[in-house]
Amino acid sequence: MKLLRVGEFGREIPAIIDEENKIRDLSKIINDLNPENLTFETLNKIKEIDLNSLEMINNIERIGSCVTKPANFFAIGLNYKAHADETNSDAPKEPIVFNKSPNCIVGPYDQIIIPKFSNSLDHEVEIAMIIGKKARQIKEEEAQNFILGYCICNDISEREWQKHRGGQWVKGKSGDTFGPLGPYLVTKDEIKDLFNLNLSLDLNQKRRQTGNTGLMIFNFNYLISHISQFITLMPGDIITTGTPSGVGMGMSPPDYLKDGDEMILKVDYLGEQKLNVIKER
Repeated sequence: MKLLRVGEFGREIPAIIDEENKIRDLSKIINDLNPENLTFETLNKIKEIDLNSLEMINNIERIGSCVTKPANFFAIGLNYKAHADETNSDAPKEPIVFNKSPNCIVGPYDQIIIPKFSNSLDHEVEIAMIIGKKARQIKEEEAQNFILGYCICNDISEREWQKHRGGQWVKGKSGDTFGPLGPYLVTKDEIKDLFNLNLSLDLNQKRRQTGNTGLMIFNFNYLISHISQFITLMPGDIITTGTPSGVGMGMSPPDYLKDGDEMILKVDYLGEQKLNVIKER
């Protein structure tokens, strides 16, 4: 199934896309797509519903982030070798794990704001996993039992803050609009082959990033297992899994996001994002 949230920022309601691509209101079934409801029990509850009995939403002014208020928003660095190469970094021997603030989450069509004192804002098309039940010290072959679904994430990154402000990546990864998610959360049964998904990002109608999940250094299952050895993952937690090459930092000279830019991100089965960039005044 494809789950989403629609409505103005802070007042979104949960919704689902039916077999005819119509958007149906889920707000009488669950109050939101938050950690309380991002569980396999909730999915089973929704599966039992006749979607035709749910009210259709015809006038949609905005699609919000497909999930909200996670306790944790983790990210993986340098998980595609070509991306490590373009940043003059060695391919990691084990996953590089860092945090993004949950407050950075916005919708898939919202504006991306270049902060007032930022000069090196960059894009990163990625696939995020959403956890569906408590995961602690799990085996790699068990990982899919803990993943509720997947969505597109643009891991917006301020490179100066990330690289040159004390060594803490979280500083450059957590600005107010640095985590667009969606348009929808796609459950695993909708995806034919997780290990052969194409990712792309176009900037101003020119291709910047192209990748495939088959080129990830650490795959989805390994990442869940690895992180769960150190951190107990809980329902609603987000893990975004790294970006392919083609980021602005990797160009010569670097080419960062500018006021008026437009990004279009696409991932097989997960839909697309369309994001406009504006400079904070």
